[in-house]
Amino acid sequence: MSLPARMLLIDDDLAFCQVLARLLQRRGVEVQARHDAASALAALDEFAPEGILLDLKLGADNGLLLIRALRERCPQARIVLATGYASIATAVDAMRRGAWNYLPKPFDIEALAQSFESPAAEAPPPEPPLDPPSLRRQGWEHVQRVLAECGGNVSAAARVLGVDRRTLQRRLAKRPVRER
Repeated sequence: MSLPARMLLIDDDLAFCQVLARLLQRRGVEVQARHDAASALAALDEFAPEGILLDLKLGADNGLLLIRALRERCPQARIVLATGYASIATAVDAMRRGAWNYLPKPFDIEALAQSFESPAAEAPPPEPPLDPPSLRRQGWEHVQRVLAECGGNVSAAARVLGVDRRTLQRRLAKRPVRER
């Protein structure tokens, strides 16, 4: 598996960018890191990357909305959208907007290299887990993810989930579903 020779990292997590940039540089990749949409687009004028690793959440910016602009300015680059809030809907949306692949965080350097190799549509499907979580457990985890994305704001999470705020509060007051 090989990585692009020139890569642009777009992520608002400075520590993550520094660590990943060092790992990539050790493998001979020329790396530049940007932490917001405006500086990332400006970097494309002087740095023509072969690969772009784009975070979904960029502080006030949204990585999904940045994909088209990146694609227009740098059509040869393969864009991989990385996120700690992985969902099928986000992956589909990213691919429709022009992303090459989708990568859930945390990931290792081999997974990153593989994400630039072949698009997700051509990649073999992952092996199903031996003991998948129950549907109730997955529902609990989804509610917790949405609540985290909303910064712990129960009212905002209830709007996103399409439920009444009090219903969500009662559901959150219960203990998580136990696995057998």
